[in-house]
Amino acid sequence: MKNDTTVTEFILQGFSDIPELRLTSTAFFLFIYLFSLLGNFSIIAAVMRDSHLHTPMYFFLKNLSFLDVCYISVTVPKALINSFMGSGVISFGECVAQLFSFVMFCASECFLLTSMAYDRCLAIHRPLFYGVIMSRKLCTELVIMAWLSGAVYAIFHTTNTFSLLFCGPNVIDHFFCDNSPIMRLSCSDARTNEEVEFAVGGCIILSACALTIISYVLIISTIAKIHCTEGRWKAFSTCSSHLITVILFYVTGSFAYLRPSSHYSPTQGRLASVFYSIITPSLNPVVYSLRNKDMQVALKKLFVPSK
Repeated sequence: MKNDTTVTEFILQGFSDIPELRLTSTAFFLFIYLFSLLGNFSIIAAVMRDSHLHTPMYFFLKNLSFLDVCYISVTVPKALINSFMGSGVISFGECVAQLFSFVMFCASECFLLTSMAYDRCLAIHRPLFYGVIMSRKLCTELVIMAWLSGAVYAIFHTTNTFSLLFCGPNVIDHFFCDNSPIMRLSCSDARTNEEVEFAVGGCIILSACALTIISYVLIISTIAKIHCTEGRWKAFSTCSSHLITVILFYVTGSFAYLRPSSHYSPTQGRLASVFYSIITPSLNPVVYSLRNKDMQVALKKLFVPSK
């Protein structure tokens, strides 16, 4: 990272450029953030408390909820505080830390969703070997690998972004320190950094997506061979929530990041990031609660304890 930069702080534009909408948008995102915390912490508590949910699928779900809490908490609280205080100032060091943390949590979630697809594939495609292969040790190793992989990619991503020279202006047209709007502020040539970042990020996302697709091809082919309609529906219902989560994650994430910098629009980038970094982690608990009867029962026990 360069030490000769003259920029010591950045200014975040916030959720909206329109002053009249700032209070409304702040209240809305505060509600979404609290809703996300409640939903994800409820999932974590339900899985930890209910012994019936001490299985690999819910072990991954618990970690997914924790990741959702982490990466929504990296950006939204700071944006809310800046909005309430009427100041979008964030120090250079805070900006570096925010970008690193956000990328690490998002990348880790990408790898974790791939592990969850593998888990569902084994459960449906190889049910007789599932209990032997998907041990507690393997589940833990997959989660640790997801976190480590996310951290390694975040180091590359952050270094690639902040190796550029920043000498002004310092106003980031976003509500958090994201790489595209930051690179646009660089007073050095950022084209090579953008191309490298696009290539590496695209390879990682497409590779994880390809592995997930392969898993679901095997899942669907196995389900198609089940003669009983009820059996097919029961098998599909065990992975439908994960499939919805994967679609939400990749569609919003790809729209936000898999675009050349020449097509970058601050307004579209901010809107895409809202769906990717705020709406999606808030919807995951809803998806798993509505589509999963075991989770519904566990949540009911959590909030309505039996007398």
